[in-house]
Amino acid sequence: MKQRKTLADVATAAGVSKMTASRALRGDKDVSQANVAKVKQAARDIGYYGNHLAASLSSKRTDLIGVVVPSLSNIVFPQVMSGVTDALKGTALQPVFGVTDYDTEVEYETIRNMLSWRPAGLILTGLDQPEDTRLLLRDAGVPVVQIMDTDGDPIDACVGFSHVEAGHDIAMALLGTGRHRFGYVGGNLDMDLRADKRKEGFRNALRKRGLDFIDTRDASDLKSEEATQSAVMCGRRMTEVLLAVRPNLDCIYFANDDLAFGGLCHCIAAGIDVPGAVALAGFNGLGLIEGFPGKIATSRTARRKIGETAARIILEAVEGSAGVGGNIHVLKPTISLGELESDHVKRTSD
Repeated sequence: MKQRKTLADVATAAGVSKMTASRALRGDKDVSQANVAKVKQAARDIGYYGNHLAASLSSKRTDLIGVVVPSLSNIVFPQVMSGVTDALKGTALQPVFGVTDYDTEVEYETIRNMLSWRPAGLILTGLDQPEDTRLLLRDAGVPVVQIMDTDGDPIDACVGFSHVEAGHDIAMALLGTGRHRFGYVGGNLDMDLRADKRKEGFRNALRKRGLDFIDTRDASDLKSEEATQSAVMCGRRMTEVLLAVRPNLDCIYFANDDLAFGGLCHCIAAGIDVPGAVALAGFNGLGLIEGFPGKIATSRTARRKIGETAARIILEAVEGSAGVGGNIHVLKPTISLGELESDHVKRTSD
């Protein structure tokens, strides 16, 4: 069996000292770019990949950043992860991703396992972890950045927005177009707590006008085989059921754009004018709805920017240039009403 290449081999191949080679591979800013390039090329040429476990024993941490997200079923969290990756390019830090499927027990085990690797920091989704998970995070001894939410008490730092406000704001915008008979279509709200917050924010805005949702539907209303389908298919089916019972609705608010797109698919198939007869509103601003421009109102979230900002907070903490405690970055969604605005102008002028 061949012996693995060592840091000394890299230093020899690059014509630098072992110390310089080590600092260059760590991304130390005091090493010249010329030496960094030589060392990295030498490492590539001889097939050197290092020993992060040994490094963690001496430095008490690895160069890994644990990133925990609830789902990869739509583009939202892959875009967050892309932002994290972009921010860490050219540094010695490497993101490692875990997916929980909105299961708090899976989240706990994922975080516990990641902490056993001695990561440089953790990025995780939301602020509503159970107390046993929060205990892990409080005692982690590494920078912790919670993302995609500001409705709660951060462990360390957070980057995101208020889901309560996001629901409230789009409700006010929709009310401003003259809609007043609202329905709601959601997913598994007992698991997706952020969607539940948006629903409550939306409802709060309606109640200020003496209104409420006329009817709601969520995944628990579907047959078991229907509930396991894609979010688009679930949205299509729940919209069909909702409008069959409440045909006089003039607006449906969906937990996300995937469900809203499914609702649009049903309306197109049923010959229902969107947004003329019924307006549809989702959340996230996904590229999925751009194929039918303006048909679905939405709140566009800065997903990639949220990931980039979270990674930079940890990077700055690792480099010692800034702490993370109490570091809160709010990146509010922007509302797009699409054709609903022009439809409102037409209605009021007729």
